[in-house]
Amino acid sequence: MNSLEDALRCAPPVIAILRGLTPAEAPAIGEALVAAGIRLIEVPLNSPDPFASILALQRGFGSEALIGAGTVLDTQAADRLADTGARLLVTPNTDPAVIRHARALGLVPVPGFFTISEAFAAVAAGARDLKLFPASTAGTGHIKALREVLPANVAVWAVGGIDRGNARDWMQAGAAGVALGSALFRPGDGAAVVAERARAIVAAFGEDRASASP
Repeated sequence: MNSLEDALRCAPPVIAILRGLTPAEAPAIGEALVAAGIRLIEVPLNSPDPFASILALQRGFGSEALIGAGTVLDTQAADRLADTGARLLVTPNTDPAVIRHARALGLVPVPGFFTISEAFAAVAAGARDLKLFPASTAGTGHIKALREVLPANVAVWAVGGIDRGNARDWMQAGAAGVALGSALFRPGDGAAVVAERARAIVAAFGEDRASASP
């Protein structure tokens, strides 16, 4: 899986954030998500032994999903991510040096931003997918205003406070996709619980696509 575009070709625009995941849990949780149809998965680096979890997910599901790290703050973490073979690199902030380094490594950066100045700084550094964070404190009107001035080929993902109940609102406001954390996975959740939540999310996106068809 080489890009967000590849991952989303036959999948809902959802990034699963597995904050708190342990390496022992990774194979079963990854299997539950991929079986449900989710193809974008990140393990935040403030999780226990995150690179071991990322490596396990990449080995098990890297051909079916775009796997990577979240809460990436520096180029050293980008190097470690590249060593796992995973390619998705998500940050909470806009750091042009990290974005450029990720691109040089062949990774797919999704930098966090909040202001339009940060968004354009990320685009200038080479990002084509941006993470509006925290989305919940801005509201859907914020993303509508951003979309009026951002280039059409730049995707904005809504992250922070997103769940099944409000994901549709963000998509209708102009988000290319959403990322879900505790709405999909909480530390200690079993694979069966995650699978049920993932299937519900995927089904909701399927209903939206069906209702939008002529």
